[in-house]
Amino acid sequence: MNFNASRNVGQASGPRKAKRVSDVSVMGAPSPVQAFTPPGTFEQGYAQAGPPPPYQQGIQLDPNQDFGSPAPAHLLLDFGYMPGYPQTMPTPANIGSMIQQPIIQDMAMQYGNQLAAQGREAVSRELGRFVPVSRLRYYFAVDTRYVLRKLILIIFPYTHKEWMVKYDQESPVQPRYDVNAPDLYIPSMGYVTYVLLAGFMLGIQHRFSPEQISIQASSALAYIIFEMVLYLMTLYITNTTTALKTLDLLAFSGYKYTTMIASLLAALLLGSMGYYCSLIYCSLALSFFLVKTLRLQLLAGSQGPEQPAYGGYPSNYGNPNPYTDNWAKPSSSGTKRRVYFLLFVAITQPLLSWWLTYHLVPSAPSISPAR
Repeated sequence: MNFNASRNVGQASGPRKAKRVSDVSVMGAPSPVQAFTPPGTFEQGYAQAGPPPPYQQGIQLDPNQDFGSPAPAHLLLDFGYMPGYPQTMPTPANIGSMIQQPIIQDMAMQYGNQLAAQGREAVSRELGRFVPVSRLRYYFAVDTRYVLRKLILIIFPYTHKEWMVKYDQESPVQPRYDVNAPDLYIPSMGYVTYVLLAGFMLGIQHRFSPEQISIQASSALAYIIFEMVLYLMTLYITNTTTALKTLDLLAFSGYKYTTMIASLLAALLLGSMGYYCSLIYCSLALSFFLVKTLRLQLLAGSQGPEQPAYGGYPSNYGNPNPYTDNWAKPSSSGTKRRVYFLLFVAITQPLLSWWLTYHLVPSAPSISPAR
């Protein structure tokens, strides 16, 4: 049915409804839909599409590779339901092959390093609450030259003139650079040597047993703890403030093992007479050494509370010359208490040296003739 716009123009006046056009030929036929043609080979598609852009040139693709097929079953793990992929259960072989991948090994190594770092940090933090590890490093910063010089100083202290502790800016130098600085290496090695030498002395007297070795080691350790408690309680009860720290007292208390070892060696070679002669000389030398060394640090705590330390030095190691212009005049009562404490330490060290060694001296010559 065709629509004619000039038809019935003059018949009825007034508006008239437009008629629907149902003739398809008037509107024109729709454009035909192109049929789907399957793609050809890789070479045909490449020829039709033309050369790739410059940034894709040089990439070699396998024309026989099928990008639409699912991955092989042995490379899949069971991560849940995955449409279009075969559902397989993991096997030890699959897990082992996956663990051997470099990326998995790198991730495991990084995770392990993080755990190790966190563990070291936690151990250092908890250990630092009870043991001052950073301060202990200072007392063990020694070398062979320092050890030899320190041993000679303890046994022959009468020719030594300079007893001042050296400082680097505001902190004392390490013991390896200053023979007057206290250390814990010689006391710890002296303790071990004393236990071994005590076992040897008991052995040549036919009194050796594992229980005796343990008794010697535990008794020596108990006495060093008893000394520390005694010294600290004395300072606390007498209200004496000094520049000495607990580790300083431990270091000076451990130097008596040098006297004990020298006396036992003399007893081993010369008998009881050599033991007592060596003990008397080494005890006098040790007392002289302690008086000269501790005097400066004990008197360093007698300055007034508002006076600065000498030369800006910290008060934990004291001033080598406590009567300079920058120091306040020490009170007589405080000085007396410090002198009494100094004499107390100088006397108890030889007494403990004798107490820990006299029962090890053989009554007869140590070397008996062979039968």
